[in-house]
Amino acid sequence: MAPVITLKNLWKSYGSKAVLKGIDITIEAGQVIGYIGPNGAGKSTTVKILCGLISDFTGEVFVNGIDIKKDPVAVKQKIGYVPELAELYDVLTPMEFLELMGELYNLEPAVVKERSVKMLSAFGLADNINNRMDTFSKGMRQKVLLTSGLLHNPDIIILDEPLSGLDANSVIIVKDLITKLAKDGKTIFYCSHMMDIVEKISDRIILIDNGTVVADGSFEQLRQLKGDTSLEKIFADLTAKGELNTAADQLLHALD
Repeated sequence: MAPVITLKNLWKSYGSKAVLKGIDITIEAGQVIGYIGPNGAGKSTTVKILCGLISDFTGEVFVNGIDIKKDPVAVKQKIGYVPELAELYDVLTPMEFLELMGELYNLEPAVVKERSVKMLSAFGLADNINNRMDTFSKGMRQKVLLTSGLLHNPDIIILDEPLSGLDANSVIIVKDLITKLAKDGKTIFYCSHMMDIVEKISDRIILIDNGTVVADGSFEQLRQLKGDTSLEKIFADLTAKGELNTAADQLLHALD
């Protein structure tokens, strides 16, 4: 089978600063990819390129065989994107917002309504479907955002810190949902700083640092390679190189 996502020699600079430096990644259908790295490593830039939000890059990006530079709209129709911040139209209700999203994806109104009611109810928002979202908590807004990202039943789902603001029960629901979507053949591209969750749900973990891939494999493969017992320790070893302990000591001594 052809790869679902292919990045070839991907470079992106902001002014004179190179953020991505020759990224090469191939992703197959049905994989849960944990895409991790420290702040400034290039994670968000990669996500924005995959979503067609950044076009001035060098290299090649193919999504479902489509060259994103040649047809970004076709790519956007294939993916579901859930950003970290739930920037919604506060004056709308969840149903009104999802109806708008449904129109953008050319979905039948009846399909939008049925899916919206079922998904929002599963998230515990059945009583809030017709309430304006300016009264919603961060977690409630995140549930609406997750619903909108899945509404058109995309083959590729890009999640950037999707658990932000969610309560413990909702986190369990989303983790279980990710696993079941992958079993259904969906490809999940999951960006997060929550190492314990990435470790548990990912079939493959790609760690980038300073714009390059520094590790790529299953958690078990990375664990055997580095001899560490947790993804958090592997992450620290590959990116901080012992600086974390020094920083902790400096913070502690600052209180003396």
